[in-house]
Order: sequence, then C-alpha cells, then structure tokens
Amino acid sequence: MSLFLPKLHCKKEVDEVIKKVAEKVLVLRFGRDEDSVCLQLDEIFSKVAHDVSKMAVIYLVDVDSVPVYARYFDISYIPSTVFFFNGQHMKVDYGSPDHTKFVGCFKTKQDFIDLIEVIYRGAMRGKLIVRSPIDPRNIPKYDLLYQGI
Repeated sequence: MSLFLPKLHCKKEVDEVIKKVAEKVLVLRFGRDEDSVCLQLDEIFSKVAHDVSKMAVIYLVDVDSVPVYARYFDISYIPSTVFFFNGQHMKVDYGSPDHTKFVGCFKTKQDFIDLIEVIYRGAMRGKLIVRSPIDPRNIPKYDLLYQGI
C-alpha cells in the first residue's frame, strides 16, 4: 500500500518538505518498507490520505536513509510518526512520557483521522502541543530507552 504515498529518501528532501508544507499538518512516518507493522500503518495512511487531504499531507521516510532525524527524534522503535505544522514540530500528549512522536500503528483509521483533526485545530490556534483524542487503550505501550552520550 505504500506505493500510493510519497517517499522521502534523504535529509535534504525531508528538510524541503518541512519548510514547504504550509497550513497543513505534515505527517512523517519513519520506518522500513519491509516491516509488517509499517505496512499495516501505510495501509491505514493510504486509505485516509484523501479524507484528510485538506488538513494533512503524509510522507514515508526510511529510517535508515535519514539517520540524522532518527537520532534527533530518538526513533528506536518503528514505525514512529512525527507531526509538523508550518515548519514547527507538533507535540501530542498521549499520556506517555514521550510527546514527540507516535510509536506503533494506529488501531483504526478513525483514531488517525481524529488525531490529525486535533493537531490541525490546535496548530491553527497557535498551540505547539495538543492532547490526544485517542482512547488510551488504543495507544501502544512501550518503555523509553535513554542512552548516555
């Protein structure tokens, strides 16, 4: 299903997209094309891409091709989904310690649509962090790994 979604292959492409997408939520899915959970998430994204097209644009990023962003967003679990609005990183309170990204796959298409709508409305009001509308039972649980430098 990821054939229908645009892919970014290098840091330069990611930087350009972050800068150029205006007045819409930019969704970057960091993962690998051959990973089964990423394929599941890509299927959800491809099914809702048209429905959220007035509020969001979705891109796929291979985590191995942009190690700078993988380190910056501490992407240790894939897939990880990061959101931007007008070049600003949007954070979401999922009820977990990490507000920078959504880790794992959304349980339903509606969960993703609801999240995009909340991020879009919050961003239009100037907020940089919003509260997740997703039922906490539908948010994958994981342990944060902190690595010393």
